[in-house]
Amino acid sequence: MLKLIKPEIGQLEYRQKLIADSDTMAYNAKWGGTIDFPLEKWEKWYERCLNDANGKQFYRYVYSEEENCFVGEASYRYDEGYGEYIVNIIIEHKHRGKGYGREGLRLLMDAAKANGVEKLCDDIAADNPSIALFKEMGFSEEWRNDDAVMMAKTL
Repeated sequence: MLKLIKPEIGQLEYRQKLIADSDTMAYNAKWGGTIDFPLEKWEKWYERCLNDANGKQFYRYVYSEEENCFVGEASYRYDEGYGEYIVNIIIEHKHRGKGYGREGLRLLMDAAKANGVEKLCDDIAADNPSIALFKEMGFSEEWRNDDAVMMAKTL
């Protein structure tokens, strides 16, 4: 069973490790691959993403009770450019293939709906196999170009 857990600021070392892992971030190769997340950025990032009073940001770790550890992250944020809430879900490479992405996305959709979000979208790299997962979860394709596919679901 999975749960979404709001991390404490001292637990952000998991995020630092997650987004610095080249296998985990391989899907992001077109946009730079891994992401640097040094300690000096944690406090500002935490305030923006986890203590957002406007409801435009939601961020949680995906926690597996079976494995007794974090297995990824799930979030959404309001994107001014798109005028939509954009999903971000990353399952750590070593935990993929166990259904965590599907269950994490379901939990994220439930949280968004409970928070009054009516629609979620994700601009997924055109070659990313997670497009199939989003389709399975009821998302449909809104547009496509050479780089990305915009998937959307009304909650």
